[in-house]
Amino acid sequence: MKVVVLAATGQAGRTILSELISRGHQVTAVARTPDKLPKSINRVGDDLSSVERIAEIIAGADAVVSAFGPPKDDPRFFSDVNYTDQLATVTEREIAAVRKAGVPRLIMVGGCGSLEFSPGVLVRDSGHWPENLVPIATSHMKAFAALRASDINWTYFSPPMLIAPGVRTGEFRLGGDSLIIDEQGKSWVSFEDYAVALVDELEEPAHERSRFTIGY
Repeated sequence: MKVVVLAATGQAGRTILSELISRGHQVTAVARTPDKLPKSINRVGDDLSSVERIAEIIAGADAVVSAFGPPKDDPRFFSDVNYTDQLATVTEREIAAVRKAGVPRLIMVGGCGSLEFSPGVLVRDSGHWPENLVPIATSHMKAFAALRASDINWTYFSPPMLIAPGVRTGEFRLGGDSLIIDEQGKSWVSFEDYAVALVDELEEPAHERSRFTIGY
């Protein structure tokens, strides 16, 4: 399968890239700084600022994976939704580019804030979500809304409340719109298992034009 990974140098992008390569997929990795990417794969430098350029890069792909997120090294990430809203803007460009290039599928590394914490209560509004992560959760919700309003074949993959580097176990639970919590009351997954589930979804689609989530 020919897969383009956008924003491939972040933690999610790198881990997904590794999982795709390990399964023998033909990968193109896109990043602002392509020198950070493995030399053994097709690397493209781009900042995702142009619909036409994104469409050119992804033309001929079987699927696109977007792991884009606003840089966290800017203090505005934790306080200013006007800064984090670049996520929604880039998502809109990706949707337009996928449509223009005729790519069959877009999978987006999503956010947790729009999941249901309890009936009728979103994670972002539950009181259990960190205040300094409200801006990015809000922007993720705008990106999710843009996907749902689009006419492309999209999938939005929400992580649990905690996602961190860890171990690839291949053992996890999947769900729909509700947060997955383990027996200890923890909502978490490793980046490695998140990548496994995402590539599984690419290989055997089960959540086209819908959102799904993961947890232990």
